Amino acid sequence: MLKLMKLEMRKFRIGTYVRAALIANVVILGFVCMMSLIADFKDLFPSYDTAYSTIDTFARATYIVFASVLISRLIIDEFRNKSITVLFMYPINRKKLIAAKLLVIVLFTLVADIVTNLFVGIGFYVLNLFASVIPDQFTWSIAGKLLLKVIMSALATSFLSLIPLYFGMRKHSGAATIVSSLIVVGIVCQNTGSFTLYSIIAIPIGLALLGAAIAYMSIRNIEHVDVLK
Repeated sequence: MLKLMKLEMRKFRIGTYVRAALIANVVILGFVCMMSLIADFKDLFPSYDTAYSTIDTFARATYIVFASVLISRLIIDEFRNKSITVLFMYPINRKKLIAAKLLVIVLFTLVADIVTNLFVGIGFYVLNLFASVIPDQFTWSIAGKLLLKVIMSALATSFLSLIPLYFGMRKHSGAATIVSSLIVVGIVCQNTGSFTLYSIIAIPIGLALLGAAIAYMSIRNIEHVDVLK
């Protein structure tokens, strides 16, 4: 499985998406800093929980869309262009092949989401040292709670980001995949202060399970799918 994942990452030049993610990190940090310094930041970020919830929301929205692009490139385009038939001619289990692609997407989303939260979070902390955006003291207890939230949120995001796969596979449409990801973003990334739908634990868990179910359904009968149709 690891060899298949490495081949997929090399084939689709995953480094391009890593560089794009790094650029996204800088853009998100710049946007958060701009919001803090230009707006009435005392009302905008009254606490660390609110500030880091906002950062997490930006990261989540970014990588749900990123994941949809990866789904489109790694899976949907290959079915649409029939190039997947060449891969299916090799003596490799079809389920393992598609599972390797899905794992690349899930792991990329998971790692990128966590890295972005850490990068932007640390950047905001440094800004706060000089600008006193949030007057409260940042403690190790707060840091531990926020880190746990980030990891749990990233895990849920990495699986729910597979939901657009269902819409893309129906017509083998990359556009449908990306548009459906924007709809998912609209549902899970609405942020009012420190409250989001994501704050209701049942919602991210339910959507993550839905994403995992969609991934399973996409490979369950792949051995019997005639891609030449």
